[in-house]
Amino acid sequence: MTVDELHDVSVRAGTAGDADALALLDPVAGSDGGGRRESIERWCRAGSVLVADGPAGVAGYCVVEYTFFEQGFVTMLMVAEGRRRHGIGERLLRAAVVSCRTAKLFTSTNLSNQPMQRLLRRLGWYPAGMVHGLDDDDPEVFYLCHPREADQ
Repeated sequence: MTVDELHDVSVRAGTAGDADALALLDPVAGSDGGGRRESIERWCRAGSVLVADGPAGVAGYCVVEYTFFEQGFVTMLMVAEGRRRHGIGERLLRAAVVSCRTAKLFTSTNLSNQPMQRLLRRLGWYPAGMVHGLDDDDPEVFYLCHPREADQ
């Protein structure tokens, strides 16, 4: 991906028609027996998806739900493997913050996912807690962002 291509990436609300493209770019969707694919379809139908589009098609997606103690929660941030580390994840997270309807927006990632943790810290998110036992030997680190403060 070139710098010019990154400038041509836009983020928009996803639709039910995006499910196939999102499933194709998500490596888990083709390897987990269909569970991720079903989640993608549900997220698209519910209007919970933000999609990053570029000249080469869909580059990534982000899911924001409001089921975590009635606060916003970034359930999923996925960028196509060949398009990572080019600012697409940042654009999607920034769009999630702007679109958040609650005073708090949370997300989580495995302790082993250092790239995601660096991205979150760089964008002003801060650690809010840790849960052990979701994945064996890889705790889940929760992060918090205050969308109204992030806008300032």
